[in-house]
Amino acid sequence: MEAETCKQELVIEIPVDVVRKESDSVTDRFRRAARIPGFRRGHAPVTLVRRHFREDIRNEVVQSLLPRFFENVVTEKNLSLVGRPRFEDLKFEEDQPLTCRATFEVIPPFELGEYKSLDVEEGSPQVTEEDIDKAVEELRQRAATYEPIEDRPAADEDFVVVAYRGRDAKAPESAPIEARDAVVHLGGKGTVAAFTENLRGAKAGEKREFDVSYPEDYPQKSLAGKALRYQVEVQSIKKKVLPPMDDELAKTVSESETLAGLRSKLRESLEKHRARQMEKAAMSKLLEELVSRHPFPVPATLVELQLDHKLEGIVTQLIAQGIDPRATQVDWRKIREEARPEAEREVRGSLILERIAEAEKIEVSEEEVDDVIREMSAERGETPAALKTRLTHEGGVGRIQSSRRNQKALELIYRNAKITRKS
Repeated sequence: MEAETCKQELVIEIPVDVVRKESDSVTDRFRRAARIPGFRRGHAPVTLVRRHFREDIRNEVVQSLLPRFFENVVTEKNLSLVGRPRFEDLKFEEDQPLTCRATFEVIPPFELGEYKSLDVEEGSPQVTEEDIDKAVEELRQRAATYEPIEDRPAADEDFVVVAYRGRDAKAPESAPIEARDAVVHLGGKGTVAAFTENLRGAKAGEKREFDVSYPEDYPQKSLAGKALRYQVEVQSIKKKVLPPMDDELAKTVSESETLAGLRSKLRESLEKHRARQMEKAAMSKLLEELVSRHPFPVPATLVELQLDHKLEGIVTQLIAQGIDPRATQVDWRKIREEARPEAEREVRGSLILERIAEAEKIEVSEEEVDDVIREMSAERGETPAALKTRLTHEGGVGRIQSSRRNQKALELIYRNAKITRKS
């Protein structure tokens, strides 16, 4: 195996008597099925069949013998193969052994170090009164109503409902950006300043035209760095009305009868959520520690697959935001290379957890897999049965089993760790 990589090379040699036997068998099949002018099917001379179908016979012999003998060598050497091998320098001469050089990657052997009794610091799940105040306020904001304003023009903190059409100032022939019933929160945290400035003082029914220059780092990539000219019609102006902070609010936003009861339930929920966050963060630290203690090379094939997975996640997020990934100015090659060190650490961590799961004889039941699939089906809007069928065909069930097994290994490490609680 090459130093600091997981590549290996093997020379496969298949004995001449095995090659001859397989060649005779393949030739016989061709002889029985071949149509050669001047001979009835199955009665052509063997020498003529060999000459007539020479390349086809050779290809079938190679395809039959080479994978089988390669697999035998891999099994004998107890190698953990990753991906598909590449076969080169094939030598196949009459009355000679068939030889070939195979290049492939393996999971490198490594000595599993200590994974129990690791030290880790864990944050406190304590919830403060300020945390509860914030949670109640968020519920109050969601319960707000919006009342129309008819006696004055739009001012800061108002919500202006508009219809707009925007065109790229440098490419006016391009397709416009259009919307109706769009809501602009004047002076709001996420509102582009140009909209606030140009709609302040507007009245319902009024039309305004203005330019907006978007910064290069604007979150919506399709607009980042562009200058658009907008034609905007104000449809209505509304103000946000918050309900009082009282027992009626508690009844509206929850099953609690009183504000005190709502705060009590929020405390319990926040503490559970905070505890899960702290536990997850501690597990992440423990895995980082294990990765740092096991500096072995990882197969490039697995790293590339992990990078594919990461980029697929980014594309999925863009699509969820209504952005066409093909229309963005994203440098995918740069993103991929920047993510490579993290992908390598993730692959190494996964391999370590697999070894720990094997050492601890951790198994994943079908019921556990079904539980994961039920959660996934709720998120994707599919029935559990339909999703499981699709995942089975795509090999996804195996990935779920592997992921859950690794997670159980990490949970075992956490349970056996020496945890110091931060105050």
